[in-house]
Parts: sequence; structure tokens; C-alpha cells
Amino acid sequence: MLLSQFQNDLIEAGCDEAGRGCLAGPVFAAAVIFPKDYYNPILNDSKKLSEKKRNELRPIIEKEALAFAVCSVTPQEIDKINIHNASYKAMHLALDTLNVKAEFLIIDGNKFIPYQEVPYTCIVKGDGKYLSIAAASILAKTYRDEYMDGIADDFPQYEWRSNKGYPTIVHRKAVLEHGPTIHHRRTFRVTDPQLKLAL
Repeated sequence: MLLSQFQNDLIEAGCDEAGRGCLAGPVFAAAVIFPKDYYNPILNDSKKLSEKKRNELRPIIEKEALAFAVCSVTPQEIDKINIHNASYKAMHLALDTLNVKAEFLIIDGNKFIPYQEVPYTCIVKGDGKYLSIAAASILAKTYRDEYMDGIADDFPQYEWRSNKGYPTIVHRKAVLEHGPTIHHRRTFRVTDPQLKLAL
């Protein structure tokens, strides 16, 4: 069962991102603040849930959270500042957008760029340990998937509806055959002939 809080004294926001390893599309991040002692037995790491379950949980999270926000950073910005900085920037933008001020942050992963003067802790695989991080992972993932579905029909050869911009063999072959689109990250190069990624 996932935990509701890392600490109990301050208003705590969980943060996570989606799309860091993609060849195409923005990176999305979300921040979620739940009430203290919040409980939801179904909530889990977005990667452990089906697409149907993630989409069912999204409106529940948005209704039951004290505050939530989802923001993104474009492929062009990713190419300028690199994917790691872009991921943290997306998290910062989400935190900026919250209508409740976070006093403490729990971040999925092992690194973070400090946000203002707000104390934080990084938690490896935190999306499988804390409800707010799991909720942030679900929001970031569902909003990003929705975005990729929205642009997929304009570039059908890349099959973004199925791969969401991730480097599947079909996607990588399409990049080699047709070249990159305006949605591709130019610094994420697909090499030939082994189709290995050079990040």
C-alpha cells in the first residue's frame, strides 16, 4: 500500500514527469497535493497500471487533490537545455501553477534542481511508494499521451498513437526513412544501421 505523506508538518507536493526517454513530443510533469491521511488503494505507479485504469484515475485525482498542475516543455526547449534540465523545468512550472503553495516536495528519482527555497527529498521509485508521486505520474502520463494522440494523425508513419513518441523499432525506422518532424528532439539521434539511440 502506498504512503500518504513523507512528513506530516508541511503541505507536501509529489512531483513526477513523463516522456523523458522519448524521441518526439514534449516532456510533461505534474505536481499533486493531497489532503493529509489521503487514501486510495487503487492508486499506483502509472507504469503498473493499464491505460484504461490511468484514464479512470485521472478525474478522481483531479477531484480529490487539494491542488494539482500539469505542465510541459517543448522539444525545441529540450534541445536547448537538455532533457534533464527540461524535466526539472516542467516540474518547476507545475509547482508555479499550483493554487496551493507547496511547503515540502517529494520528487520521483534521485536528482532535482531546487525549487525556490522549498525543502525537498528525492525518492527512487517514489511513484511506487507515495500516493502524491503516483498521482503525479498518472497525470503527467495521461496528459502527455493525450497530446501525442492529438498530433499523431498529422504524422501517421511514426505511429505515435501506439508508441507515444518512445523509441520503438517502428518509430526509429520511420525517423531513418522519413526524417524528423517538428515534434522530434533533434539532439536525440537515431543511429544507423543498428538503430541504437545516441542520447
